[in-house]
Amino acid sequence: HGVTATWPSLEFMAQFIIRRLLVSIPALFGIIFIVFVLARMLPGDPCLAALGERATDEICDAFNDRYGLNEPILTQFFLYIGQLLQGDFGESIRYGRPVTEILIERLPTTIELAAYALLFASVIGITLGLAAALRRNSKIDVATMMGATLGVSIPIFVLALILQYVFAVAARGTALQLPPSGRLSPGMQFDTLAQAWGLEHWEGFPRMVLDFFSNVYTFNFLVTFQFDPLIDAVQHLILPVIALGTISLAIIARITRSSLLEVLGLDYIRTARAKGVADRNVLRKHAFRNAMLPVVTIIGLQLGILLAGAVLTETIFNLTGVGKTMYESITGRDYIVVQAFTIIIAVIYLTVNLIVDVSYAFLDPRVRLK
Repeated sequence: HGVTATWPSLEFMAQFIIRRLLVSIPALFGIIFIVFVLARMLPGDPCLAALGERATDEICDAFNDRYGLNEPILTQFFLYIGQLLQGDFGESIRYGRPVTEILIERLPTTIELAAYALLFASVIGITLGLAAALRRNSKIDVATMMGATLGVSIPIFVLALILQYVFAVAARGTALQLPPSGRLSPGMQFDTLAQAWGLEHWEGFPRMVLDFFSNVYTFNFLVTFQFDPLIDAVQHLILPVIALGTISLAIIARITRSSLLEVLGLDYIRTARAKGVADRNVLRKHAFRNAMLPVVTIIGLQLGILLAGAVLTETIFNLTGVGKTMYESITGRDYIVVQAFTIIIAVIYLTVNLIVDVSYAFLDPRVRLK
């Protein structure tokens, strides 16, 4: 604890990030291979799942030839890797459309939901954890820990239904009424980024990026100053964000409390207080920064929980995102979509974990010395 807290150098950060990226490559390759094999181990025939009563032997033979399902698994895998290296996720068996188009339409919904749920869980959870730790064994501490235990205990689908009943049914006609489902109210008109910025002539990758961010509704409406749709989109997000983020909030609050209490009991904290350092400065300069290391780790890990919980949340609140699409694709034996969405989620998760690792160097200079 005698190390001076300074910002890490650019050279150190570059080396640190490169090492983490090199470690992530085999992990990502392993994820792709495992998902590829497991998807093909699912029972059922994708031709029958996609075509139903129209699936004759001749049609299924042509179907399997079209999607390469007659090839050995390893051959299919290396062909798929070749496609990925060219930026091609393939064509959906269920929808008959390029998977890239489906990703652009549906991935922003899940990213928006998970990002706000993580922000909600982190801000409220850290605040409650700090309040509980600084007032140990007080009424605030007891109430916070009881609330955290309750938050962890309630399943997402139960909490979601309770929230819908309380704020959409029981509160009908009051200021507390909130939309029970969907992303926008029926008939709500808005412009995409391409329309608002006069870039409708753009094509290819730049247009795909614009369309992707256009489907992150709150970002789109904020940067294009469309305030009525923005307010409507935020209102539609409140209930699903609370339902999805409550379990993570409770976990973050408990970890923050226990971590801060542990740090406040260390010798260097007692020494700082003995030297007459004000409690506010002890907390801000010494205790809080060290206590945040396990909290930051937990926040990074919560992303996986939020993405997994999105399946239930999107189904209950009628949000067409990754969760709902994955469920439909698994039941419909649409291997191509399952693989693509899993890869994207894995990349997001690895990126967040990289950010968490990099944050250690800012929070604790001893990481740099090692």
